[in-house]
Amino acid sequence: MMSPVSLTLLILVLHNTLVCCRRPDAVNVGAVLSYDTVIGKAAKVAMEMAVDDVNKDPTILNGTQFKLIMEDSNCSVFLGSVKAFQVIDREVVAVLGPQSSAVAHMISQISTALQVPLISFSATDPTLSSLQFPYFLRATQSDMYQMVAMADLIQSYRWKEVIAIYVDDDYGRNCVTVLGDELQKRKAKIHYKLALPSQYDLNDITDVLNSSKPLGPRVYVVHLNPDPMFRIFNIAEKLHMMTKDYVWLTTDWLCTTLGSLSPKNRVPLKMLQGVVGLRQYTPEKTMEKAFQSRWIKMQDDGLISSEFNFYGMYAYDTVWTVAHSINKFLDEGNNITFAVSDKLKDVKESEIQLGKLKTFERGDNLRKILLETNFTGLTGKVEFNSDRNLVPCSYEIINIVQVHIRNVGYWSNTTGVSILPPEFVKPENTSFSSWDQKLGNVTWPGGKKERPRGWVIGDDERPLKIGVPKRASFVDFVTELENHTVQGYCIDVFREVLKLVPYDLPFNFVPYGAGLVNPHYDDIVRLVASEVYDAAVGDIAIVTNRTKIVDFTQPYISTGLVIVAPIRNSDSSAWVFLKPFTWEMWAVTAASFVIIAVVIWILEHRVNDDFRGPPKRQIITMFLFSMSTLFKTNQEDTVSTLGKMVMVVWLFLLMVITSSYTASLTSILTVQQLPSSITGIDSLIASNLPIGYQVGSFAYNYMTDSLSISPSRLIRLDTPEDYERRLRQGPRNGGVAAIVDELPYVELFLSNQTDFKVVGQSFTKSGWGFVFQKDSPLAIDLSTAILKLAEDGGLQKLHDKWFCKKGCAVSRLQAAEPNQLNFSSFVGLYIVFGAVTLLAFTIFLLRTIRQYSRYIKKQMDPSCPVSAKTSFYKGLNDFFDFIDEKEEAIKRRFRGDQPPPQTISSSS
Repeated sequence: MMSPVSLTLLILVLHNTLVCCRRPDAVNVGAVLSYDTVIGKAAKVAMEMAVDDVNKDPTILNGTQFKLIMEDSNCSVFLGSVKAFQVIDREVVAVLGPQSSAVAHMISQISTALQVPLISFSATDPTLSSLQFPYFLRATQSDMYQMVAMADLIQSYRWKEVIAIYVDDDYGRNCVTVLGDELQKRKAKIHYKLALPSQYDLNDITDVLNSSKPLGPRVYVVHLNPDPMFRIFNIAEKLHMMTKDYVWLTTDWLCTTLGSLSPKNRVPLKMLQGVVGLRQYTPEKTMEKAFQSRWIKMQDDGLISSEFNFYGMYAYDTVWTVAHSINKFLDEGNNITFAVSDKLKDVKESEIQLGKLKTFERGDNLRKILLETNFTGLTGKVEFNSDRNLVPCSYEIINIVQVHIRNVGYWSNTTGVSILPPEFVKPENTSFSSWDQKLGNVTWPGGKKERPRGWVIGDDERPLKIGVPKRASFVDFVTELENHTVQGYCIDVFREVLKLVPYDLPFNFVPYGAGLVNPHYDDIVRLVASEVYDAAVGDIAIVTNRTKIVDFTQPYISTGLVIVAPIRNSDSSAWVFLKPFTWEMWAVTAASFVIIAVVIWILEHRVNDDFRGPPKRQIITMFLFSMSTLFKTNQEDTVSTLGKMVMVVWLFLLMVITSSYTASLTSILTVQQLPSSITGIDSLIASNLPIGYQVGSFAYNYMTDSLSISPSRLIRLDTPEDYERRLRQGPRNGGVAAIVDELPYVELFLSNQTDFKVVGQSFTKSGWGFVFQKDSPLAIDLSTAILKLAEDGGLQKLHDKWFCKKGCAVSRLQAAEPNQLNFSSFVGLYIVFGAVTLLAFTIFLLRTIRQYSRYIKKQMDPSCPVSAKTSFYKGLNDFFDFIDEKEEAIKRRFRGDQPPPQTISSSS
């Protein structure tokens, strides 16, 4: 028999088991939203419809009533937070919302402490996905993906700078920060961020838009809360900012607002002409269309007055998400119980009564079940990713034309920007980062069909402020005249380049410097970088430290540092006569004399008595004849036709070689040489002699920083007259041994000087370019124009106009030693000489072989056979003896004038 104690324990266990297994009659779920907003109006109706559908569905909650407790935050972060506290105090298992990202930030910490999940259908701030808010779930799209879509859209049109207008709260600031990061990945940027107060009015909008008009970019990205009055576009239209020079891009707030308009009310669309925006896209429209038809019917029946929009569908799906999760939560045997939080036990009682807030004991279980949600709702697949965000969907890219909303493309995080819906695009064939992504034809503000440039740096109201150096020396490059006009080679190049730019560019030149000395060009560059000047035009060298803070155009003239030093006539060397030719040329020339000697001897030996006789005499005759052709004193005449033909070509070659040798030797004997040992930059550094430099030039920094030349060796020079005076004085008399300056200055200086020249080669490679602020699109357009001007020959014409009035100083820029003559200079002549010589020798050889064949047939004795080997050697010996015989004697034997000898005698 059971004891009373055991019976009591059994009853308690059975009671607790029944309590745990029994479903509650109702489940409280809270909601915080702003009733009187575009999103709030639609969300309130949609959630009420969803609750009604859930409670009517017997397969959901199994008889437990879904009770929704809604509170109005009235568009106030403070009031929204208070309302959220009040809802949580009603022992809700979850809170739908809050609608505002700012309120979500406020109460996410509390929901985490009390273990009450927050499921928002409209709080899109990307930072809410951080690990700091584990109980926050987003049942809508994070603006992270929307900002990526916007960045891809901007990149597809190749815009590099935009202006962002946003609400200065968590929703606006954080989204614009994400946009800036995404644009930076695409080598673009938000040039200006213009913030509006949370409760902005028309004056705030006017001030922001007016402040943006003087700025360069004309691409505006607008990220605001839905506004049924479209106030920002209303003001933009009044300020003439909806014209062809402007681009307006909006996030999905615009389409949400447009969705709240009555289909009959199309008047606001007229002011939105040319605006391009993003709209959330769902591939499957069946459930959406059915729900929208139901909505319209309720409007027609007078049951609701608000208009349908996308966030209403998200709100509807959010209710079903929570309902499915609560059903699974209860099916798993979880109890809905609350207990006073341990963290609030020490809170003193007050009118706020924070100490009475209770913790949802199984809230973590419900949160985990919510994260496992997977069903198809009005907005498509409802499923959360690892960041507790709804799995990203796609966006439509829309364009407002007159009073119609046109689809011009799509974006998804797997296919990027495309003209086809994402489900019809293969991700492996897509490259998001490419600039050739295509969209449909877009009508831009002002009815423009072509892609807007996206920026206006200068206009008639605010022309470009261009800094120009007011030089005191070398004023042919750029300076300001007494009548305050600016002229020079660099100015002419700039004006010609502007003619090739496909748009007007109003500008004003602003001289920099007093004109007494040359200004420091690094200072001008820094003024452009700090936006005092919009650009700078002049003889400004492109060097590394400057490119770090500004952008340069393509160089319009090549420059480099060169060394200028004095020159004088040189003393003749004992072996100076060898300098005109290279060693290769001397070797070829010597070989040519040997070849002509041998060839002429072969051709003349059988017919010319001057080339016959004892071997010693023939060798001497051969080479004396060859050398005598050089001095035209040869006593021997050529008799054979082939010999004369070869001599004609040889004498022509010899005439060209001797003339070239004479000219080169004359040049060497009068060449101007350096009075010192400086032959290039290395010897100049090692010499420890004083060096001159032009004030304002980068040469000083280059020599001290890169070449480690002591500043005490460097002497500042202001004018070309200083150049001449210091070089003539020399290092021993207070002057300089050499001057280091850029090539264009040196070329201009040497055009009027004959006692100085360039030593060695240029030891830097650089150029002059026009200076613009960092990332300025003008730098690209003017670089293209400079290339066109160079290809058309315009740059060379301008150079000749300014610097070749008295002839260009090219000869002054040659190396210290004149170029020696080498074999390649005469290779053509040698080919002709060799070909004629070879032809003559071949004809001679063939003719001789023919004569020998006739001779040998006549002398052959059939009765005296010989072996093949003996016959070969004897025949070869007889052939050479035949060649050595005088041709006249051979002909007499053919005629039979004298009996043939037993052997062919030598002509010794």
